[in-house]
Amino acid sequence: MRIRAGYEISYDCPAPTPMLLMLNVRPERAADLETPDTIQTDPVVPVRLYVDTFGNVCGRLVAPAGRITLRSGFVIRDDGQPDPQCPEAIQHAVEDLPDQLVEYLLPSRYCDTELLSDLAWRTFGDTPPGWERVQAVVDYTHARIAFGYHHARATRTAHEAHEEGCGVCRDYAHLAITLCRCLNIPARYCTGYLGDIGVPPADAPMDFSAWFQVWLGGEWRTFDARHNRPRIGRILMAVGRDATDVAITTHFGRAGLAGFKVVTEEAP
Repeated sequence: MRIRAGYEISYDCPAPTPMLLMLNVRPERAADLETPDTIQTDPVVPVRLYVDTFGNVCGRLVAPAGRITLRSGFVIRDDGQPDPQCPEAIQHAVEDLPDQLVEYLLPSRYCDTELLSDLAWRTFGDTPPGWERVQAVVDYTHARIAFGYHHARATRTAHEAHEEGCGVCRDYAHLAITLCRCLNIPARYCTGYLGDIGVPPADAPMDFSAWFQVWLGGEWRTFDARHNRPRIGRILMAVGRDATDVAITTHFGRAGLAGFKVVTEEAP
């Protein structure tokens, strides 16, 4: 399968404004690219790339005063298969986890484990550890939160999403990640492209998507609490502890969003 993906994002800046971008695909998908995944700017300004501590490709630039537009479009190969399922994947004891995974058990900006630990053990403590326990968390989260773009709030934590019962894809991911961490399962936040491939098209503008991964059976496994079904055509862009670590753009100064368009679709 070939997937065409890209974006066009515009900002109005009253003064020169440094920006941090996380708009490239993850290095592990670079070999699948048929055309370059290059950040283009209008007006043209230098973009310097580097790799952060989570292995994400990041870009830095200084946007001039006025309007700046960021865009990219590329074609990437995909196996066309739904997210892999591995019901026999085991949960590892905390003492057996690699050192670099321990941080994915700890609370973070949006994953307030201290407020959900009792609920997690009360609700899932009798569920067999491993894949079945994570799927139980996903089922619970999927049923607990009602999706709606009008529910979006950038400051909502996992506990708040649980109590309010509404949110967008990032809130599903934050709640599921937090419950998994409470249960001693390393979990990390993922963002990227997810088009309506193999499913009825959504009646809403395309956007970037959020899901999560857990460490089971010696590798990262993909789960999606919003959709709660294996999906085709995920294009991973970035991973981190929560949405703080994978913001698509971060501006160090005033910048008003003036345009936002994302494309993800099967290509001929």
